[in-house]
Amino acid sequence: MSKKIILLAGPTASGKSSIAIKLAKKINGEIINADSMQVYKEFLVLSSRPRPSEFKDVKHHLYGFISIKDYFSAGDWLKHAKNQIRKCHKRNKTPIVVGGTGLYFNTITKGISKIPNIDLKTRNKVRKIYAKSGKDNFYKKLLKADPLIKNKILPTDSQRAQRAYEVILKTKRSLYEWIKETKPEFIDYEIKKIYLNIPREKLLKNICLRTEKMFKDNCKEEVKKFNLLKLKKSYSGNKLIGIEEINDFLKKNISLDQCKSLINIRTRQYAKRQNTWARGHMKNWNKLYTEDFSDLLKKILKVVS
Repeated sequence: MSKKIILLAGPTASGKSSIAIKLAKKINGEIINADSMQVYKEFLVLSSRPRPSEFKDVKHHLYGFISIKDYFSAGDWLKHAKNQIRKCHKRNKTPIVVGGTGLYFNTITKGISKIPNIDLKTRNKVRKIYAKSGKDNFYKKLLKADPLIKNKILPTDSQRAQRAYEVILKTKRSLYEWIKETKPEFIDYEIKKIYLNIPREKLLKNICLRTEKMFKDNCKEEVKKFNLLKLKKSYSGNKLIGIEEINDFLKKNISLDQCKSLINIRTRQYAKRQNTWARGHMKNWNKLYTEDFSDLLKKILKVVS
């Protein structure tokens, strides 16, 4: 019989962590993080990472295990995730991959392209070109260098645009030529895919509650400590929702209520992007939700059994 992997995705604040713990207890499972911000050790509160107290009954992996100062790609995550999945099966445990980073889930369901490592010199060169050119002119340069990315990467998606430019510069091949050669690595596994399709009104309520909890848990101190690292703007950690808003509050540019409101707005926008991703990339996933927690667990157990 093939080995099982459970993928549990959903937008931010949809209750993935709580349901994952209950599920793990029911099926003798262990949880593997698939959230690109929860991998960083510097952000416990702002990333809404599960607390150490929640690790007591169920083993959690790939949470807070690298520094925000380190470069960490979807490929890096896949290497770690594969290792943890293998270890889970060796212990006769069921790996439950939980998070909201669609790209991480794609590496499991669709594979990851074998693009050679892009050296730091090339990455910095592209960042300088982007900073000097600006978003629109940079995109024009990218289209000229790699016409294949037209309609595949939007000018507003600065991270992917820079990645595509790095690839064409370093390998002389389009990012999408590499992607075409991509094959999934988990073909011998039984993969159960669940997406928490939480209603909008419930999600908005959860987002507001979570923002309040973040401030009760002193997220301001996390931002102050992060500021001391003096990281360049290009580092992915700077994109974490709350950093910019809390810094504006600390500088007395905005009030506490304005700060919370801006965080809620950005979090809602992020959740909307996650749901849009799911509609485009997770069409064959089981979309489940019910406000009754035990009923939701039953529905998930039915899918994964």
